[in-house]
Amino acid sequence: MIRLTVLYNLAEGYDEDEFIRWRNSEHSKYVDSMSSVVRNKFSRIDDISPDGMLPSFRFQTIVDWPDRESFEAAFYSEKAQEKLREDKEKIGSQVFIVSELLSC
Repeated sequence: MIRLTVLYNLAEGYDEDEFIRWRNSEHSKYVDSMSSVVRNKFSRIDDISPDGMLPSFRFQTIVDWPDRESFEAAFYSEKAQEKLREDKEKIGSQVFIVSELLSC
C-alpha cells in the first residue's frame, strides 16, 4: 500500500473554519473520487512530543492507494496536479511524504 501524507499550514489570512468546512466537503469528495483511493483522512495537529515543542504544521491529510502504480496514475495525473496548483491559494507551507506501508 502507498500512503501520501501531506503536512501543511493555511495561507496567510485564510480562515481556518472556512478551510475545515471546504476540506471536509468539496475537497474530501474530490480526493475520494481519485482513482483507486483506499483511505482519505484529514486531521488537525494539536500537540506533538516531547512536551514544549511547537508543531510545525497545523493540518495533516493521509491518502492511501493499493500500490505505487495506482498512486502515480492518480496523483501525478494532469487533473490532480492542476487541482493542487488551484488549491495552493488556501495552503501555505507544505510537505508531501510518499511512503510504502510495510505493516497494517
